[in-house]
This record gives sequence, structure tokens and C-alpha cells, in this order.
Amino acid sequence: MRLRALAACAAALLATGAAAETADEFAARVNRELQQVDTETAQAEWVQRTYITPDTGAIAARAGERRQAAYARLVAESKAFDGQPLSADAARTIHLLRTGLDAPAPDDPTKRSELAQIETRMVSVYSAGKYCPQGDASCRNFEELARTMATSRDPQELLDTWTGWHAIAKSIRPDYRRFVELANEGAAGLGFQDLGDMWRAGYDMTTAEFSAETERLWQQVKPLYAGLHCYARARLQDKYGKELVPDGKPVPAHLFGNMWAQQWNNIYDLLEPYPGVSQLDVTAELERQGYDAVRMTKSAESFYTSLGFPLLPQSFWERSMLTRPRDREVDCYASAWNMDDKGDVRIKQCIGPTEEDLYTTYHELGHIYYNLSFIGQPHLYQTSAHDGFHEAIGDTINLSMTEGYLATVGLLPAGTKSSREALINRQMKVAADKLSFLPFGKLVDQWRWGVFSGAIEPANYNEAWWELRRKYQGIEAPVMRTEDDFDPGAKYHVPSNTPYTRYFLSFLLQFQFHKALCDKAGFTGPLHECSVYGNPDAGRAFQDMLALGRSKPWQDALQKLTGQRRMDASALLEYFQPLVQWLDQQNTGRACGWGDSP
Repeated sequence: MRLRALAACAAALLATGAAAETADEFAARVNRELQQVDTETAQAEWVQRTYITPDTGAIAARAGERRQAAYARLVAESKAFDGQPLSADAARTIHLLRTGLDAPAPDDPTKRSELAQIETRMVSVYSAGKYCPQGDASCRNFEELARTMATSRDPQELLDTWTGWHAIAKSIRPDYRRFVELANEGAAGLGFQDLGDMWRAGYDMTTAEFSAETERLWQQVKPLYAGLHCYARARLQDKYGKELVPDGKPVPAHLFGNMWAQQWNNIYDLLEPYPGVSQLDVTAELERQGYDAVRMTKSAESFYTSLGFPLLPQSFWERSMLTRPRDREVDCYASAWNMDDKGDVRIKQCIGPTEEDLYTTYHELGHIYYNLSFIGQPHLYQTSAHDGFHEAIGDTINLSMTEGYLATVGLLPAGTKSSREALINRQMKVAADKLSFLPFGKLVDQWRWGVFSGAIEPANYNEAWWELRRKYQGIEAPVMRTEDDFDPGAKYHVPSNTPYTRYFLSFLLQFQFHKALCDKAGFTGPLHECSVYGNPDAGRAFQDMLALGRSKPWQDALQKLTGQRRMDASALLEYFQPLVQWLDQQNTGRACGWGDSP
């Protein structure tokens, strides 16, 4: 009896203590507990992505399940503070907690386990996907298929490669349908209409305001994209003929040098305005000089350190995956990892000596240096002001990789920017990477928001996908597609459930950031000529913004660097002004548009 009384007393004391926990104490506990569970999840997922087996998949799924359970428990506990006056930090922490998962699980252990297994399985199917046209001996993984898309100019070979890769997504479709049901149930349990509504709630504005904001930004840049599309279609007609690329129609998706036709830089040889005027073949120089993955990553590091950022920690070099191992299946999709909030940062990327991989590596280190900049913030603040900021950092640095910079590091000959023709060539090359991406960056989540809300039903997944591709991109499937296909699943971010509007926003923000950094550096020339390489004033301004993490609304972070509180495409328009004028002249008399543009 005495032991029971003591136990009851202890329980009462614990209950009293729990009841007396303030909102600020709860916020501190949330950060402590989630830091631990997110570290464990990151470690499990890292092993699964870099060593794909059924065992590592099971381990990652169980870790994901534990993470879902921890978030669900803390969200439930947070409801005790609903309607109470809260400090700004406590209120922000609770909001970030409730919107912190890309796919919250239902409050049911069985369904939580099912969701974790589905998420792991979809990524594993995608990552291990191969096209085997003539049996196992002919199997090609995604990197091999992507190289064919980038380099081949044989339309039949391109079509075969395109259809071969897209076929791997068919088996993902049943899992994705069930995933939507479970994730929507989880979002509804947090008070959201559906998962898309929850995603849009993470931008320090109402969901309706955010939807309107993305549309406003698209309307700013749509005329630029339409002009580039018109020119590109004409050049593709020169190469493949009007029978394959007709006037006034969407262009077949397999002709743009990219598996999803999201960026057109791989067909720059077809788009180049003035062939032979300037030498912009960085890939050839990387190969000639024997660049390997480490040297390319060191090159990227040297840009950041020139701005005053620190050297990467030794653990980065010891723990990152920079090349594809020969002894196992891995996920080669480039990504940056913040493992523990304390400086264990890594990238996962299969780097080859190509210009595209060089720019991607500089981009991934942007994530890494953002992660290193906000160390010391509470766990839920250890991320970007909004997800578009994270994606924009490395791309902002990419904009400073001008001909002058590339010549400085020995990857281009000096003087490639000396003529008007060379300038238009350079602008076309950047536009083929960045302007071409904008509609795709918007439509991926347009499709998912419709799927999550029920406006796009499972019976119409593929049809709705291609309606949006035609509407926004002016691009069409190269062969007939049916609902037996699941073409959205052939894009990594769909099976991995990675929100995509962040990329659309980042492709606009990077120009806004670039202009602000150039102003900080005292640059007074045309924006497209500016490189902040080696400028500590620009570097300090950049680091001051990055150090905020997500501790303040993104509008505050944007204002800290740019003086503005609204995302805006004006800097992008300024950057591409020479090309815009040139395209207007080139497109005179052409049948532009594709009959379905927004």
C-alpha cells in the first residue's frame, strides 16, 4: 500500500508539472525532442538513399513512422495552448510544428505505419528504376538515360529513351493514390482541408493569398517564356521539320534535352543565336583539365569562401556521396543534408565532369552554407525563411558564374563577353536553364493541389498532368498516353513527396537576391554582367539574411537583404532585357503561342 501511495503521489506531481508547463517551455521542449527524432530519421534515410536494399528501406520506414508519431503527439499536446495569449516565438513554433511535415500521418498507428512504408517504397522504386529494352544486359539507370536525352539528336532514340524511363512510374501509381488518401487524412487531423491546403499555409500568409501570389508572379514572367518558346520551336523545326514540330502547337516533350522538358540548356547547340561567336563549352574544358567530383566540389567551396563563408567541415568530405558507388544501388538525385543541426552537413550527388553538374554542385553548396549559417537557432527555425529561399541561395551564386568568373577559374577563355552577339549567346544559355523552367516549376504543384483537393480524381491523374503541361509549358506528350501511365511519377519530387512551388519561387528570388548582392558590392553595370565573387560586403549581407533561418517571417528576411517585403520578378526582367529585345525581333512574323496558354 505504501508503494502504491508513493507511485500515485509521483504521478500526481508529474501531472501537475505537465499542467504547469508554459507555452514557451513547451516550445523549447518541442525543439529538443524534434531535434533528436529528426536526426535519427535523417541518419536512417541517408543510409537508405545511399545503400538501397529491402533492409535499409525497412529501417528508414520505421524511422519515418517514429518521426510521424513524435510530431502527432506534440501537435496533440500543442492544442492545450489554443486560444491562450502566446509569445511570438511560442506561436511561431507551434505553427511550424503543425505544418512541419510534408505528409502528416493519420492519428492511427496502423495507418501511420502504412504511410511510412508507402513513402519509402515509392522513392525506392524511382531510385532503382532502370530501362531494359533488350533484357537485363541492356539495363540503363537514370543517369545513363539522362545523358542520352541530353546528347542525342535522333528523334527515335530520344523517344525510346523518354518512354523507357516514364514506364518505371506505372507501378508507383497505386501507392500514390493510397498515399494521397492517408496524407489528406493526416492533414485534416491538423485542421487543414487537405495536404495542399497545409502546404500553402507555410508561407506566412493565408492560403488564398499565397495562391494569388504565385499567379501574380507567373503573369509577370509569362510573356518572357512565350517569347523563348516561340524561338525554340522555330529552331526545333529547323532541326526536325514541321511535321514533328508544327506551327501553333505544343512541342513534343522528348526534344528538349531533358527528361521532363523542364530546362532546355542541353539543346543549347540548337538554340545558340550566333554559332561560333563565343566559346561557352565548359564541359569540354572540365574534361580536358581532368576535373573529378572532389575538384568540382572544391571549386564550388572556393566561391563561397571568397565571400567570407567558412571552409566546409572535414566531416563533409568524409561523409558525402559525390560519385555513384559500383557495388550497390543508390539514389543519385542531387540533394543536400543537414543531419543534426550541429554541423554534420553532406551532399548526395553523382557528379560527373559536365557543366550541368558543376552548376548543380554550386547550387547544393548553397543549401549547405544556409544550414551552416543558422546553426544556433532552435530546431524548428533551422531551415529557410520559406522553402523557396533555400533553393534560391545556390542559384544566386550560379548567376555570378559569369564569363568573367569562369575565365578567372580557367574554365573559359578570356574575352567571351566582348561583343553583342556573345552577350545574346550567353543570355540564351542562361534563359535555356532558367526561363524555360518557370512554367514547369509552377505546374507540378498545380497538379498536386488538384489531386489533394479531389479536383483531379485518380481516374484522371495522367490526363490532368498533360493538360497542365500543354497549358503552361506548350509541351505535349510525344506518344499517346493513357491512365495506365503515371507520368507525374517519373519526376522524382512526386514519389518523394517534395513540394515543388519552392523551385518556381526560387527561380524568381535568385534574381532579386542577385540584384541586392550586386548593389551591396557596389556594382553599377548591367545586371547580367555582375559577379560578386570575392566581395566580402556582399558576403556579409548574404550571411546576415541566412543566419535568421526561419526565426522571422520570410518578409523580414527578404527585407533584410533586399529592402523589399514582396517577391518580385523585376530583377529577372532587368537581367534578361537584352535577350527580350532580341527575341522580339527574331519572332516577328512567326506563329507564336500554342492555342492553350494560360
